Amino acid sequence: MPVYNKLVRDLIPNIIGAQGKKYTIKTLDMETYIIELRKKLQEEHQEYISAETDQEASEELADMLEVIYALATVHGVTEQELNQLRSEKAQKRGRFKERIILIEAEV
Repeated sequence: MPVYNKLVRDLIPNIIGAQGKKYTIKTLDMETYIIELRKKLQEEHQEYISAETDQEASEELADMLEVIYALATVHGVTEQELNQLRSEKAQKRGRFKERIILIEAEV
């Protein structure tokens, strides 16, 4: 049986079991959960970087967003509050739509 030792979505054990396969799981304490969420975000980011199609990239972005929402929750912020923060920052500082690279600026 392969060993994964990685954070998975909540329904993955049910999906494995429904296929008649055996599995072993454990529930993490909060400190370990945060560590594993950060690892998962790095994993999903790498998968996004490696994506070869727009569809693959979109799926990896969705995975990253799910992990980001979970991280927000452990830091005491709801999805709605996180989106509100994002919106406020966009209002104050703009978005990333104009494709601007800052070359130099006086300090």
